[in-house]
Amino acid sequence: MTLVAAFVQRDFGITRSYRFAVMLELALGLMNLLVYFFISRTFKDVPASDLAGAPSYFAFAAVGIAMTTVIDAASAGIAVSIREEQLTGTLEAVVTQPVSPLGLAVGMSGLPFVGATVRAAIYLFLATVLLDLDIASADWGGAAAVLGMSALALSSLGIASGAMVLLFKRADVIAGFGAFAMGLLSGSVFPISVLPDWLRPIGEAMPTRFAFDGLRAALFTGKGWGDDVLALSLFAAVLVPAALWAFAAALKAAKRAGSIAEY
Repeated sequence: MTLVAAFVQRDFGITRSYRFAVMLELALGLMNLLVYFFISRTFKDVPASDLAGAPSYFAFAAVGIAMTTVIDAASAGIAVSIREEQLTGTLEAVVTQPVSPLGLAVGMSGLPFVGATVRAAIYLFLATVLLDLDIASADWGGAAAVLGMSALALSSLGIASGAMVLLFKRADVIAGFGAFAMGLLSGSVFPISVLPDWLRPIGEAMPTRFAFDGLRAALFTGKGWGDDVLALSLFAAVLVPAALWAFAAALKAAKRAGSIAEY
């Protein structure tokens, strides 16, 4: 944890030096909420059975936007961080230190995940205060459980994409595209039921679907999120060890090839 804290402190210092970019990112998130708020006023008659317990389409989309922020950080944060280290020439200096592959993977994803969680909380707060999002029945313990297990399960995708960046350099683009596609197909801003029949089973089988459904259940009904947390824990148990093995193997291969400093 000392190692992870060191990575987070370093990355926070870098991020803090770009205050305008941070504020702009928050402003863009609010504008995103406003887009779906006005869409929801245009399409009011959405069947409640399709909205995973959400009282309106806007409530459905607001949680989808917030959770997507966390999913993007968990599934692509490591790849983006490693790519930035490659471009700034600091990755070689980092990996020559006595840092384990686990410490490197968790440390580099620390600040992106913490920052994404804070932004998601701000988006939901603003939606509640400014746009009348109703979360009076929320189970906050359940919401925290869903967020935590979602981050753990989906971090496996981020660790795997980090391994790809070590080997193929510009694979962070693939990681970003994959995170976007998963969110789109698994119910981020529209129900899976509107997908073509051949795509629905794919969307329903994705771990992101359980993240979206679990958080909506925890915030809007206060119950029914336990099954989603269980499903996410099973994904984590299988995918995280495999991803860590792949990351360690990729790091070893990059060191052997002498390609750490290449970008």
